[in-house]
Amino acid sequence: MGKRRGGRELLRSLSKKQKKHLREFGEEHPFYDRVSGRPEATQICELSENSDKSSTESDSETEVEQVSVYHKLLATLKTSPESESEEDESESEEAGESEAEVDSEGSQETGEADGGGEDKNDVPEQDKATDTAEQTLGQEQADGADTSCDPSHRVIEEFTDVKHESEFSLETNFMEEESGDCNADKRDSNSSQVFSEDPFKQHMDKELEEKEVEKMSTLPKSSSQSKWPRLGQLTFSSTLEKHKTLKVDKEVDVKQLYLHKPLESTWPKVNKQFLSSVNKPSGPSFTPLQRELFCIMNTYRDLFYPERNALTNGEEIRHAYCLHALNHVLKANAQVLSNNAKRRDQKPGTDNDDYRDQGLTRPKVLMIVPFRECALRIVHIFISLLEVDDKRKIDVSNKKRFKGEFGSDPEEKPPSLKRPEDYEAVFAGNIDDHFRIGVAILQKSMRLYAPFYSSDIIIASPLGMRTIIGAEGEKKRDFDFLSSIEILIIDQADIYLMQNWEHVLHLMKHINLLPLDSHGVDFSRVRMLNLSNWSKYYRQTLLFSALQDPQINSVFNKHCFNYMGQVAVRNVPLSGSISHVVVQLPHVFRRLEAENVNSVIDTRFQFFIDKVLPEYRDAIMSHTLIYVPSYFDYVRLRNYFKKEELNFTHICEYTKKAGICRARRFFLKGEKQFLLFTERFHFYKRYTIKGIRNLIFYELPTYSHFYSEICNMMKATDNGADATWTCTVLYSKYDAQKLAAVVGIDRTAQMIQSKKNVHLFVTGENE
Repeated sequence: MGKRRGGRELLRSLSKKQKKHLREFGEEHPFYDRVSGRPEATQICELSENSDKSSTESDSETEVEQVSVYHKLLATLKTSPESESEEDESESEEAGESEAEVDSEGSQETGEADGGGEDKNDVPEQDKATDTAEQTLGQEQADGADTSCDPSHRVIEEFTDVKHESEFSLETNFMEEESGDCNADKRDSNSSQVFSEDPFKQHMDKELEEKEVEKMSTLPKSSSQSKWPRLGQLTFSSTLEKHKTLKVDKEVDVKQLYLHKPLESTWPKVNKQFLSSVNKPSGPSFTPLQRELFCIMNTYRDLFYPERNALTNGEEIRHAYCLHALNHVLKANAQVLSNNAKRRDQKPGTDNDDYRDQGLTRPKVLMIVPFRECALRIVHIFISLLEVDDKRKIDVSNKKRFKGEFGSDPEEKPPSLKRPEDYEAVFAGNIDDHFRIGVAILQKSMRLYAPFYSSDIIIASPLGMRTIIGAEGEKKRDFDFLSSIEILIIDQADIYLMQNWEHVLHLMKHINLLPLDSHGVDFSRVRMLNLSNWSKYYRQTLLFSALQDPQINSVFNKHCFNYMGQVAVRNVPLSGSISHVVVQLPHVFRRLEAENVNSVIDTRFQFFIDKVLPEYRDAIMSHTLIYVPSYFDYVRLRNYFKKEELNFTHICEYTKKAGICRARRFFLKGEKQFLLFTERFHFYKRYTIKGIRNLIFYELPTYSHFYSEICNMMKATDNGADATWTCTVLYSKYDAQKLAAVVGIDRTAQMIQSKKNVHLFVTGENE
């Protein structure tokens, strides 16, 4: 009894930071420990024992500020079994007391946060964590405070699951004997041949030399071409010596893909929805597209696939990359758990360097998706891939909360308006674009809302990443959790062009950098590639988009350094979207000459006001819609029109509903001669603009099908005046990709190389 009372007295004397460390790691911070069984440490602690009991909280806080990096690293060392058992007892008592204290003090805050029983226990933990933001191991508040943002972007305390920390800790868990994971590990260890052929092992265990790293950072990449049945034209590029030519297998046996144990049996069931009903039960478990994509993914090469379509193959692709990401995480975690058991069984005092199986931080996979609905679907795929059958459900923490925050309410759906099918497919479900969530996976359990430094997978939007990474000079910013990302998946990259591409570039600049703090890592387990700051040369990047775009190409070419090389799908459009224009209309393409890429913007503006606009100033040329892809160009034109006092109205993505209705009515009735119209407004709203007689494409659309959509709006008001309809398009040689998507590759080559600057196409039934 006296011993327990003494333990409580000791707990009361601890500062908040010490209590936080004790609760999370099951031991006091070594800087304050009175460690039994260690003569050196005992000597130090005896000197401060009396003062430790009587010291005020302010004294202990000043000591915390003086903790050196060396002491922070000591936090990763294991204590003796005896001291661990004592600390476990004190931990449970202390946790009970501290929770009672916080419940009495912060019940009001808890009630405001959420009514759920789970969350009432978790939110106070988060409040306590704010006191430890400066501590190395208190970073969870920084991440957790950013896992589920309010759609209205209000600043609120966000939910982080700290209750399951020890249950999902990689360092303190071991491989379950009866689990399939253990069998998979045994299979690997028994057969060195299988062990060496596993793509995961081959990729992560390869040790690069200094010369090779220097070669990759200085020499240009060599490339080769290949044609595959489903993907089409592929470009393989690599800086290191040429690898063996990758050939696609006509039939893929799931057992030969080195999938982790549960995935071999669950993948065929999960993917059955995409396979034709004609297939026999013993037939292939991949669609032709998935087979070729996974063949590339599984070799750990970077991949750029610019033909993702939300209507046709979007879900196929999502399932394929989810399988690859989950397979990678399960293998990596199984390796750590297996080595934990080996370290536990080895004789004390033996130091083995074979157990380097981790990065500097735990997150391994980063998945960038545009909307919450995408994150919801990904998590559902993960759950279905981990559940072997209906009887053996996996344990998913915080699932109810996740469905509430990432799901959509059917009653909130707007009234049924006529929208194209692709619009309905892209904007299905919850389309909030500000979110991030950590997912931890351990054997038969999944933890949603895990703090980032305890997560295996992070699913986020570009905006969600941008707000936690922050900008230079901001006090509250964090990007250390991106230091050891091994797989980066950027899905639906074209949508980020419509959101804010700067967020993607900002993320790419902060990924795979050395962390500023140790975050409690055991350096004896960290791979040499991470310690050498070579993580970026091992990171696989998977980039999926609906179109080819110079900005997306730039990210793939300039920010991907994988030593295995890159694979890009480079199919050229034979017929453009102009073939889908159904109205009889002359299309005049006018080429402008620009000296370089930087001068195109100014050259286009000058060309427009000098040569194009004067032709449309006449009152006869009323009902003229000017389609402007860039918001900056739109602002520049709007200011010019105001300065020249032209009769115009304008609609952009920031225009309020009343302003939109007013502008559409003025334009339809002819009260306003010009309508400035932004591409982003069309992307997010898809309104049909009535009354168009003259069209000017200030620049070619980002999405090629927008060209035919805008042209076909002319038939919305059929007043028999179609003979006077016109369409003018401005382009330069730097718009080759966009031009090819509109008119086709053959015509593009002629239009760019031709001596003539004006080209005419006529569409319509009488063609």
